[in-house]
Amino acid sequence: MTVRVLRADERPAAPWKNGGGLTREIAAAPGGAGTSDFEWRVSLADVDRGGPFSRFEGVDRIITLVDGPGMVLTVDGAPHTVAERYAPFAFPGDAATDCRLLGGPLVDFNVMTRRGRAAARVEIVRGRTAFVAPAGATLLAVVLEGSAVLETAGSALGRLDAALTGDAGDEALDVSGVAALVTLTRTTTGPV
Repeated sequence: MTVRVLRADERPAAPWKNGGGLTREIAAAPGGAGTSDFEWRVSLADVDRGGPFSRFEGVDRIITLVDGPGMVLTVDGAPHTVAERYAPFAFPGDAATDCRLLGGPLVDFNVMTRRGRAAARVEIVRGRTAFVAPAGATLLAVVLEGSAVLETAGSALGRLDAALTGDAGDEALDVSGVAALVTLTRTTTGPV
């Protein structure tokens, strides 16, 4: 299994699509894709104030609170409280979505997939976790709290570091804290 380690301190901050905040892209496919042509994109965002979310037509989103008191997301008029850390919340990226902070700034973990081209599953893991990369899938492990070691590769991961693999095979992640394990699959033919 080929593993690529993606260090948190090597991610530049970029403005949100709507200019309302900053995001740090962890990984995207295809490589070099922008916000209008990715198949999937995984990032961390610093949210300092409430307001409208960027709209992404034809995109599904999964958002997970990492730090901070949380927020209420109003998605197409329906309020959803996102205040529990490490509890993924899925919603359509093309829905009218507004954010109200619950007491201050926060950091969220965001997974976006282009509907009809890719799909994602986000699993929150603690302790030693064995996983298998399914054929044709991409796996991304991101340390949300503490640290982790990819046992086969011997790679140590600090907070917000990530490991990406697109090869089928077995791997074990020993987490001292909390990590997100994202399985990204292509829903059309070709590599993700």
